[in-house]
Amino acid sequence: MRSFRSSLFILVLHLLEGAQSNSLIQLNGNGYEGIVIAIDPNVPEDETLIQNIKDMVTKASPYLFEATEKRFYFKNVAILIPENWKAKPEYVKPKLETYKNADVVVTEPNPPENDGPYTEQMGKCGEKGEKIYFTPDFVAGKKVLQYGPQGRVFVHEWAHLRWGVFNEYNNEQKFYLSNRRNKPVICSADIRGDIGVPQCQGGSCVTKRCRLDGVTGLYQKECEFIPNSQQSEKASIMYAQSIESVVEFCKEKNHNKEAPNDQNQKCNLRSTWEVIQDSEDFKKTTPMTTQPPAPTFSLLQIGQRIVCLVLDKSGSMTVGGRLKRLNQAGKLFLLQTVEQGAWVGMVAFDSAAYVKSELVQINSAAERDALTRSLPTAASGGTSICSGLRSAFTAIIHSNQRTPGSEIIFLTDGEDNEIRSRFEEVEHVVPSPTPLLWDVLRQRTGDAVKHDRSTWQQSLIREYLFHSPFQGLSPLKLHNCSKFPLSFPFSHSRGSSSKLHNCSKFPYLSHSPIPGALSLKLHNCSNFPS
Repeated sequence: MRSFRSSLFILVLHLLEGAQSNSLIQLNGNGYEGIVIAIDPNVPEDETLIQNIKDMVTKASPYLFEATEKRFYFKNVAILIPENWKAKPEYVKPKLETYKNADVVVTEPNPPENDGPYTEQMGKCGEKGEKIYFTPDFVAGKKVLQYGPQGRVFVHEWAHLRWGVFNEYNNEQKFYLSNRRNKPVICSADIRGDIGVPQCQGGSCVTKRCRLDGVTGLYQKECEFIPNSQQSEKASIMYAQSIESVVEFCKEKNHNKEAPNDQNQKCNLRSTWEVIQDSEDFKKTTPMTTQPPAPTFSLLQIGQRIVCLVLDKSGSMTVGGRLKRLNQAGKLFLLQTVEQGAWVGMVAFDSAAYVKSELVQINSAAERDALTRSLPTAASGGTSICSGLRSAFTAIIHSNQRTPGSEIIFLTDGEDNEIRSRFEEVEHVVPSPTPLLWDVLRQRTGDAVKHDRSTWQQSLIREYLFHSPFQGLSPLKLHNCSKFPLSFPFSHSRGSSSKLHNCSKFPYLSHSPIPGALSLKLHNCSNFPS
């Protein structure tokens, strides 16, 4: 195990915000919560798009409920509105939701005119997808003739995203030979329709007879299977959810194993319903006996970034050039990394804490230069971690900035007789199995949260100052901050707030006052006034 003597520690706290790269979706009972639908910043401002998204999800929920035999529905959805859209009182600041962890993105078509919805799937059969992509025109219902009703399409794409099933059609090979006869790639095989080459001109269409390819024996490439508009067959959603009668996934009894489609090829000929039945979602639920409630929506708008640097200037920082390296890291962040428009403050601490700069908005090089001049130049005294964090909270609050979504970047050394106990005080609360900085550092260094002098320039600055503020570190819990005289308000989206007090009576505060968010966990705060 390496010595702590030339180490520098960096922790990034996102106050009540995860900024996770992974999805925030949770299955609560039978309802999916934490779904994030993000409108891309390049989409022109259009308030009707928000209502269109709501309508799509609201119609999708009962369709999903029926398709899954009363097991699943959409419970709540957050709609992430671009920062460059006009602010409104009903828009609140995100806590956990980001573009990075959005499950659905509404974005302009690329290439133009390609409004086809799709889900990014990188995994194997049964593995969750990455994101669903819709275009504004699709969400607005302008592409119903091509793809079907938006709510039904959402359920089709949701099955890709959540359960890792695949399409039961094949645009590259629309027919296959079975007993020397051409059959369409469909599921179920009981779907009825016509076969021909559609030719449209001037608003009218005719269907011409298909010709056979003399080499393959298959119908020519232009040949299509055109399902009848009136059907009795109920499956399958992964083939053609646009057919009105289709309200089910293909099951083992009606699955077309012969069809050369992605579902058969990637799922070893299993039906989509069999794959869904193998999912963790399915295994931990039972069918509901009542109708589900309609989805609820929250409207979130990303605001300006709020950051407070908390810098250790205790006596041990004089050893091994640590204070110099702390200044290098601080200058890099202030001059090159933090974005224009962000609000940045600075706190230094030794035995006590000192606000070096209240939060200022970065509008030009002048603010950046002024902040770099506030970086500590001398080191002395003891190490009071809790004082530094307390002052950072105070600086954010006194600057009239909202604490949800704010960040604290905390730099300290490891030179302390109680270093291990001190860093046991600071534990990450992990909202999901996403690898966090704590784990990354341990994996890369073989020890707890440290970097030695030889790797610091390349690893610490490049990897952690550039990436950490954006990678989704969770809130921290603090132990043994015996004098934490701060009554910390947690703002609710509904406008109310609550204060933590009499911490000695809270041996383990594990729930956030804000639904769906994480909180600081405080232990033994014996002098925490109400």
